[in-house]
Amino acid sequence: MTFNEPFDVDEILVDLTLKEKMQLLSLKNYWETCDVPRLGVPSLRLSDGPNGVRGSKFFGAPPAACFPSGTALGATFNAELVDEAGRMMAMEGKSKGVHVILAPTCNIVRGPLGGRGFESFSEDPYLSGVLAAGIINGIQSQGLAASIKHFVCNDQEHERKGVDILVTQRALREVYLMPFQLALSLSSPKCVMSSYNKVNGEHVSGSRELLTTVLRNEWGWQGTVLSDWPDALIHAVVCREIDNGAVDQRVREVLNLVKHFVDTGAAFGDAKISNDVPETRRLLRRIATESIVLLKNDKNLLPLKKSETVAVIGPNARSPRMYGSGSAALTPYYTTTVYDSVRSKLGSEPPYALGCTIDRNLLVLGLFSSYAGRQGVRCRVYKRPAGASKRTLIEEFYSQSTKLPLYDYSHPDLDEKLFYMDIEGIFTAHQAGDYAFKESCLGTLLLYLDGELFIDDKTEQKQSSDVIASSSLGATKYIYLEKGQKVHFRIEFGSAPTFTLSSGGPNGGCGFLDVAVMRRQDESERILEAVEVATKVQKVIVCTGTSHEWESEGFDRTSMELPGVQDRLIKAVAEVNGNVIVVNLSGTPVAMPWIDQVPAVVQGWFNGMESGNAIADVLYGEANPSGKLSMTFPRRCEDNPSFLNFRSNNGQILYGEDVFVGYRYYEKTGIVPLFPFGHGLSYTSFELSDLHLELEDEWMYVTVTVHNTGAVAGQEVVQLYIAAPEDLSSVELPLKQLKGFAKVQVLPGRSATASIRSAVRHACSYFDVALNRWVIPKGTYTAMVGNSSAASGFLLKTFSFERTRSWTGL
Repeated sequence: MTFNEPFDVDEILVDLTLKEKMQLLSLKNYWETCDVPRLGVPSLRLSDGPNGVRGSKFFGAPPAACFPSGTALGATFNAELVDEAGRMMAMEGKSKGVHVILAPTCNIVRGPLGGRGFESFSEDPYLSGVLAAGIINGIQSQGLAASIKHFVCNDQEHERKGVDILVTQRALREVYLMPFQLALSLSSPKCVMSSYNKVNGEHVSGSRELLTTVLRNEWGWQGTVLSDWPDALIHAVVCREIDNGAVDQRVREVLNLVKHFVDTGAAFGDAKISNDVPETRRLLRRIATESIVLLKNDKNLLPLKKSETVAVIGPNARSPRMYGSGSAALTPYYTTTVYDSVRSKLGSEPPYALGCTIDRNLLVLGLFSSYAGRQGVRCRVYKRPAGASKRTLIEEFYSQSTKLPLYDYSHPDLDEKLFYMDIEGIFTAHQAGDYAFKESCLGTLLLYLDGELFIDDKTEQKQSSDVIASSSLGATKYIYLEKGQKVHFRIEFGSAPTFTLSSGGPNGGCGFLDVAVMRRQDESERILEAVEVATKVQKVIVCTGTSHEWESEGFDRTSMELPGVQDRLIKAVAEVNGNVIVVNLSGTPVAMPWIDQVPAVVQGWFNGMESGNAIADVLYGEANPSGKLSMTFPRRCEDNPSFLNFRSNNGQILYGEDVFVGYRYYEKTGIVPLFPFGHGLSYTSFELSDLHLELEDEWMYVTVTVHNTGAVAGQEVVQLYIAAPEDLSSVELPLKQLKGFAKVQVLPGRSATASIRSAVRHACSYFDVALNRWVIPKGTYTAMVGNSSAASGFLLKTFSFERTRSWTGL
C-alpha cells in the first residue's frame, strides 16, 4: 500500500465517505482495523496481551512468550521490573506484526471470586495504577501502542455484557477510576478499551460522562477508545442519533493512531520472527521468581537441601498451570512444571503421585493420541459432509490437540464459514479401567470408536450455559479398556453454521470443538497412593491450586474452595509427614482450612512459562522469595467485603462495600484475614529505621533505611501508607491507604536506602461529591511505613496542612 506523504489526517478525513468512516470505527476481522487503500490508510493489527502477545489468530496461533499473570506481576511490587516486562511484550508484539497490545488489565480485584481477577494487578488502586503505567511505558517505549482496559468496573464476569454496576461517585473515583487516572498521569497510553457493562444505568462504551467529561475533558487524554459497539452506526448517523461531528472526532482519533505507526516506520503485515531467545527466558524467570510469595515457613522448613529426600505430589505438580483462560490463553514457546524443575535440581526422578485431579473437562484426547506414527491427530477439511458424493479435500494438517478454536479458521478454497472436518487418531489406554470420552462443540459432532458411533452431538443437541460463545452441552460416555488396548477414533465435525441451537454470535466464527478423555479412578485411591509416597521421604511438596478451567474470562468462581478433593489430600499427607510444603498455583485467593497442619505455604500464582523453574529456584534457596500479596487472602469467602454483592441480581450489582475494598474493609471491621495485603516472608530478616519525610513542590519524598539482619541476600518491599487526620468527621475514610512502595536489594549484614516519591494530591485526597472535585483536607496526616498492611511495627511520621485545598484533573 502506498502511504500519503506526509500522512495528513485532515485531508484524509475530508475525503472519507460515511461508509469508510464507519469501517474505520470497526474491525475488518477479529484482530485488524479496516484499511482504506485508495487513501493510503493501512490496517493496524491488535492482539490480546494480559500475560503475553498471542498474535492475531485463534486457530493455528503462533507460539508466544507466556508472562506471569496480572496478580503475579502485582505481587512483585516492582515498577521497574514491570516496565521491563512491557518492553519484552513489545518485542513479542513486533515478532508477530502487532501494533496495539490489548494490555494492561487495570480493573480491581474486588473479591476473590472474579473469574478474570488473575488478569488484574491488585485490590489496591494505587498499586494497580503504578504497575499499569509501568507496562504501558515499557510497551510504548518500543514504538507499539498499549490499550489499558477495561474502563471501568469490569470486576466480575457474571452477565458482564449488560450488568448495571451501582456504585457511589466516591467509590467510582477513589477505587475504580483511580488506577486508570494514575496510569494516565504516569504514562500516556495511546488506547483505552471500554468495558461491556453499565455504570449507574449507562453503558460505559456510550457514556458521555465517563468517556468525554472525565476521560477526555477532565483528564485531558486524547487517544483512541476501543469499543465493542460499532454496529448500526450508519443507521444512527442517518437518523441523527449520532452527530456527524462526533463521528469525525472518533475517526480522527483512529487516524491519529494510524499516523503514529506510519510516521514511525512501523511494519505492516505478517512477521514470522521467534522471540524465544535467552533474554526472554531470563526475564520471565526473574519476574516469576520475584512474584512468588512465601506465606508461611515455620521452623525454617524452607529452603530445601538437595541432600534431603523429597516427594512431589498433587494435581498441579506435572501440569503447567501458566495462565487463566479467555483473552489470556495462548500457545507458549515451552512449558515448565514444578515436578520437572525439581527433578532438574536433583538430577534424578523424585517420587511422585497425582493425589487427586482437578481437571474439570477431562484431558484433551489429542495429547494422548497418535496417527501414522506421529503424536496427535490427522485433520482433513472438506466442503461437504462425510458420506457425501464427490467430496473434495480442501486441506490436511496434523494437530496435537482435539480442542480446536476454529473461530477464525479460513482457507482460500472456502468462501464461507461452512465446512466439515474429519479428525482421526489412535488412543492407547495406559492402564486398565473405565475411560470417559467427553465432547462439546459449536457446530455438530459425531464420535466413532473402532468404526461404531459412540457419541452423537448432532441429532438432538442441547444448549450449554453461555460462557464466551454458545456451545452444545455435549455428552460424556464410558468404555472399558484393557491396559495397552488401542482404540481408533474418528470425529466428524461440522462447522458453526451446522449448529442446531441458538447462534454462536459474532464471536462464534467458524465454531470450535473439544474432545477429551480420562480414566475413571476413585479419588480415595489416588489419595492413598499419595500417602504411601509421602511416608517414604523426609519432605513433601504438595502442588495445589486451580487452573484455566476454574479461573477464566466468561464466568466467575463459585467459591474459594480448592477444586476437587485437594483439601482432603493435603490433610491426609500432613497426617503421615510433618514436613509438608504446599505450593499453591492460582490466580486469586483460595481457602486454606489445613493452614495449621502444614508448616510451609508458597503462593506461586499463574506464573507463565518459567513458573516451574522459578518455584524450584525458591524452594531450593537459589532465589530468595520477595513477593508480597497484591490482595488480601480471607479465611473464608464470607469474610470478603464483596460477598453479599458480587453476582448480578436481576441485572444489577450493588458495590455495597463502597470505598472499603480489600484491606480497607478488613481493617475497618476488625476482621482478621488469613494473610493480609502486602504480606510476604523471606529467607532472611529485615529491620526498617530512620524514616525521613519531606514535602516539596506538591510531592512527598520518603526515605527509609533497610537493614538485612539475616545470613543471605534478599529483597524487601517497603510500603508507605497514609492515614488521614483523625478529626476529619465530614466523610468516612479507610484507616490507611497504600500511597507508595519501593523494592530494595540488601546484602546480609548491610543496609540500603529505600526511596519513595508520591504526589501529595494522590496521597492525601478524597473525592468530594458535592464539589465534584478532589479535596485535600487541612489537618495532621500520618505516614506509616512497614513491610505489609498489617506490619507489627510501623515507622511513623506526621505532617500537616494548614488549609483545605481542592483540585481536578490528573
